Amino acid sequence: MTPDALKTACLELNGAEETFPFNPETSVFKVGGKIFALTALEGKPLQISLKCDPEVAVQLREAHPAITGGWHLNKRHWNTVTLDGSISDQLLLEMLEDSYDLIVAKFPRKQQLVLDWPGVKPSPSH
Repeated sequence: MTPDALKTACLELNGAEETFPFNPETSVFKVGGKIFALTALEGKPLQISLKCDPEVAVQLREAHPAITGGWHLNKRHWNTVTLDGSISDQLLLEMLEDSYDLIVAKFPRKQQLVLDWPGVKPSPSH
């Protein structure tokens, strides 16, 4: 995946925005003010850090040498993925969506509805 395709994939998620709170080289992708992805798009090799369910994070690291504990992040909840060609675009996009979903799942239902999030629970019947 190219840096441009990666940036596009991040920004295609509803409500996603690109910010630069740390430095001009590090793109920080947020939804509702919460980080779901960090990457230096000009980095060689290209890497991205993504939020991940702790149990899944360990499984992914064991199965893929290009996936490691989040660099400078809580390694229990974040993975850093090196895009060296060993991780399929499909797996990367699934991990990106999972990271986004972990953030949006904690938002109030009203905010989830505004984002048109597919995981939003139906309102309880009266």
